[in-house]
Amino acid sequence: MTSYLGSGDPATHRTDYTPEWLGNLAEDVTLEASVLNGILRGPEAVRTILGFARTLYDYQEFNFVGPYGDNGFVEDYTATFRGNPIGSVVVINFNSAGQAQQIIINHRPLTAVVRWTTIMREHFAGTEYEPYFLSAAELAELG
Repeated sequence: MTSYLGSGDPATHRTDYTPEWLGNLAEDVTLEASVLNGILRGPEAVRTILGFARTLYDYQEFNFVGPYGDNGFVEDYTATFRGNPIGSVVVINFNSAGQAQQIIINHRPLTAVVRWTTIMREHFAGTEYEPYFLSAAELAELG
């Protein structure tokens, strides 16, 4: 079974998850993601992008959520957004004060990444965040 399709069990579908680390961002926090064209910096940018991104999920089905190592946290989940399946692995690294300093989000499959970045670019059109998402011309160049 393809991992990003999840179990198919509606009883495991969550719509209420709010990551605790999102409320504890370092001033120099960075966000890297497979749907981004560049690295976002700062708590306002991270909250803005993730705040909207979180609204796109129909549900999330978690395989693992919890600490790893001395200063890290991992979320491994499958989901759907607007009916499209997507798998995600989120790795958060904390600074010495326990604040989220580096967030890395990897999505799969590539078709979901393309759909996600397109939705995000449309939503953030005309804002300072628009260039972080691929335009139609950039997607066509990847052809």
